[in-house]
Amino acid sequence: MSLVFGFRLDNLRGDFYGGIVAAVVALPLALAFGVASGAGAIAGLYGAIFVGFFAALFGGTPAQCSGPTGPMTVVMAGTIALFAHEPGLAFTTVILGGLFQILFGVFRFGQYISLVPYPVISGFMSGIGLIIIILQVGPLLGHATKPEGVLANLRVIPKYIAEPEPHAVSVALLTIAILYLTPARLGKVIPPPLLALIAGTLMVHFFFPEAPVIGKIPEGFPSLAIPEFTFAALALIIEEALVLAVLGSIDSLLTSLVCDNMTRIRHDSNRELIGQGIGNIASGLFGGLPGAGATMRSVANIRTGGRTPISGMLHALVLLAVLLGLGPLAGIIPLAVLAGILFKVGFDIIDWRFLKHLIGVPPAEVVVMALVLLTTVFVDLITGVAAGVVTASLLFVKRMADLELANLNLIRDGHPEIPLNAEESAVMERNQGRVLLIHIDGPMSFGSAKNIVRRLEADPVFNSVQSIVLDLSAVYAFDGTAAMAIDDMLQMTQEKNQHLLFVGMQPQVTEVLDGLAVLARVHSADRFRNRLNALRHAAYVGGSPHPEDVPSAEL
Repeated sequence: MSLVFGFRLDNLRGDFYGGIVAAVVALPLALAFGVASGAGAIAGLYGAIFVGFFAALFGGTPAQCSGPTGPMTVVMAGTIALFAHEPGLAFTTVILGGLFQILFGVFRFGQYISLVPYPVISGFMSGIGLIIIILQVGPLLGHATKPEGVLANLRVIPKYIAEPEPHAVSVALLTIAILYLTPARLGKVIPPPLLALIAGTLMVHFFFPEAPVIGKIPEGFPSLAIPEFTFAALALIIEEALVLAVLGSIDSLLTSLVCDNMTRIRHDSNRELIGQGIGNIASGLFGGLPGAGATMRSVANIRTGGRTPISGMLHALVLLAVLLGLGPLAGIIPLAVLAGILFKVGFDIIDWRFLKHLIGVPPAEVVVMALVLLTTVFVDLITGVAAGVVTASLLFVKRMADLELANLNLIRDGHPEIPLNAEESAVMERNQGRVLLIHIDGPMSFGSAKNIVRRLEADPVFNSVQSIVLDLSAVYAFDGTAAMAIDDMLQMTQEKNQHLLFVGMQPQVTEVLDGLAVLARVHSADRFRNRLNALRHAAYVGGSPHPEDVPSAEL
């Protein structure tokens, strides 16, 4: 396995242009995310450099460009607020989050992360978008963001609206207008975020010099910081690191899918997680924000010709050159400009595609999406995802249980719901009222097992026949709850002095039943491989006098 996934030298020109454009797109966003996180603009730039370089070098999506993203910034802002008295612990959390991502990749969890239901992802991303918008209302109107979180900022929005700072509002409106109204042809030459950054900065410099700006930021290459750690904060560090790792993994792999669709190159999800983890560890060691695969800069890279990891690494090196040469200029960028850029980022993150089709979406999926969105905004991100996954899983189990229950066929006479051969049909016709054939077609799992037993308990035919044949030949999936349901059926038939016969048990069914000691209660003479013999035996022990119903020996 090569060191760099997808590395090749036949696309150097495209990778060069792609990396340059991706860096131009990333610069204003990195600065904005740094300010929004509470760690400072320079932390956003450090994150873009280190995550961008190492995720490209070691990752599994050739054309992806990584760095700080909206969702990761929201989580990091909470982490920094949580460790306000010991800020070094926040970057220790970033490092541990990167380590968790490496473990996710090593243990091949990438394939499972992609199984998160779309309504959960939709609600989560829309919730993230709303959080970013809520947190930027204050800076848009010339006020500082409250560090206490989303609810605190929601409560003061009416006050901010009543007391706007005209200069900040003017700059923010100019920024948003440029972002939305820049002609597509001009946008290909200079990305709208960069154009807004330049125009807003010039506007403040010449007309509103008193407007708040980023301020002085460090110059030169960042210095390595030794991670801080305290046992008292261990539980919180692990919890926040897991949130960063899971969110960063989902965010990155979603962007990987976008890159796949654009380049027709399939990514390696587990390798991508390892690369992202290495990038986040490096970022944390140098005081940078955590990052993930960034859709906006990845799309810009691909559209400009980037196809290999060279473009992702080059985008990070260009940002490093900007840091080393133009660091002092970044300090004069107005906060209102960054707020305007982030406002559009939040608006774009909201899943408008799903929201526009709510009327046609199944109600259960709307409920899941709304639950995740509200929980994400008003509680926290990981609780939102957990609540959505659990709810979606329960709804899925309910749907599967309904389908499994629909595949329970109670065959009473010669006109069954499943095809029987002529001899089997004849046995059933001769023994109406004495023999019941139960045929289960498909999986039998914990979702449906108890309901199957309840349905049989309420069925008058089941309670009146003398012999019951349970046909499990079409059951290809079976679990412990289903085995306990079979045990309940045995108990029910024994209490009614009925005969319960088994036919066609697959090896996996036998293994589960034997492991839970259910088969120990079934006499070997009541287990058949052939359905016709099982039906004949059921008729025979049920008192049928017909000579054709005498069972033959099992082969």
